[in-house]
Amino acid sequence: MSVQIALALAVFIAAYVLIATEKIPRVAVALGGAAAMVMIGATDDKSLFFSEDSGIDWNVIFLLLGMMIIVGIMRHTGVFEFVAIWATKKARGRPFRIMVMLVVITAVLSAFLDNVTTVLLIAPVTFLVCERLAVPPIPYLIAEVMASNIGGTATLIGDPPNIIIGSRSGLSFNDFLLNLTPLIAVLVLVFLVVSRIMFRKAFQYDPERAARVMELNPAEAIGDKRLLVKSLSVLVLVLAGFVLDPVLGLSPAIVAMMGAGLLIALTRLENRKVFGDVEWETLLFFAGLFTMVGSLVNLGIIDEIGRALSDLVGDNFFGASIGMLVGSAVVSGVVDNIPYVATMAPITANLVHSGGAAAHPLWWALALGADLGGNATAIGASANVVVVGIAKRNGHDISFWRFTKCGLIVTGITIAVCVPYIWLRYYL
Repeated sequence: MSVQIALALAVFIAAYVLIATEKIPRVAVALGGAAAMVMIGATDDKSLFFSEDSGIDWNVIFLLLGMMIIVGIMRHTGVFEFVAIWATKKARGRPFRIMVMLVVITAVLSAFLDNVTTVLLIAPVTFLVCERLAVPPIPYLIAEVMASNIGGTATLIGDPPNIIIGSRSGLSFNDFLLNLTPLIAVLVLVFLVVSRIMFRKAFQYDPERAARVMELNPAEAIGDKRLLVKSLSVLVLVLAGFVLDPVLGLSPAIVAMMGAGLLIALTRLENRKVFGDVEWETLLFFAGLFTMVGSLVNLGIIDEIGRALSDLVGDNFFGASIGMLVGSAVVSGVVDNIPYVATMAPITANLVHSGGAAAHPLWWALALGADLGGNATAIGASANVVVVGIAKRNGHDISFWRFTKCGLIVTGITIAVCVPYIWLRYYL
């Protein structure tokens, strides 16, 4: 092993440990790791900015940026609060019905919005409703964040790991819809059954308090109707562009940026409202992460790992898919699934390239394991950390083990359901 390869591996492993332990802000770790890779000569400006194999994946960066701008503008309309209050009234104050409605809404929204954005929008309404019903909000918050992680698995844009997988594999928005959305619909139903048992003590019905919930007026949540019409119109056009990718020949990143540009032009909002909700740290984190992984590609390390795994797998691609599914779930429950998928995507690409059609389900196994595994612990996904923080600020402490006790059950059951799905759909 050369000194350069040893240094690159040391930088990558150290960065991974620091990201997992969260001792230092992850964006600082990623950018510091990227700088270290440049300093040791593992990458250069041409590889960093212009290489499809070892450079920054601009498709991921600009897809995230475009969707962040669109969602950030939509937040000013109050439409998300409107939907949550409307659903609560439809449930007529029945606690379990309310959980069903909030879980389904969260799962659906998370298929098209960032998971963190979704839980940030749903959490305040949850506190309001639970206070009116005098029920503990913690079970509802836990259920919502888990529904967010499950629902985000359904589409290309639902979870950052899916965006990375889509860009690396060439899989389209429609590919994710056809292969993962049917399974996710089943998993949401399974999750509701599990929630009914797991949180049964939280469903105490009080008719008087239910009447107070019915007094809520969802129409009051809409702050700007004209902005709402413009935002929804652009969002529909963007989603149509994703679906019509085979016809239009436009990548999701281009569609998202065109939609963001159109909405900015139509609304003419001040810059603070347009760009204030863009998670610039997340975009910089991705850039640094891609640089570190790309450096390993440049040095041939990823290819060597891919060849070793290919020899280990042989022709047993069903076994490899299940190993990828379970292994990804375990790792993603311990560390953030974004750096894990960024590392595994080029390795998976090598396995699929060498194995052909029989190895293609490895992509879906990677997505399912990484996304659903985020439910396992309180630090398994960014949305989990955000919800725990929101609950604490509102006087409700969700301990690591309380979340994890529920998360391990949900992750185990959802991953178990994925195993027969992969076998029946791709290998039977």
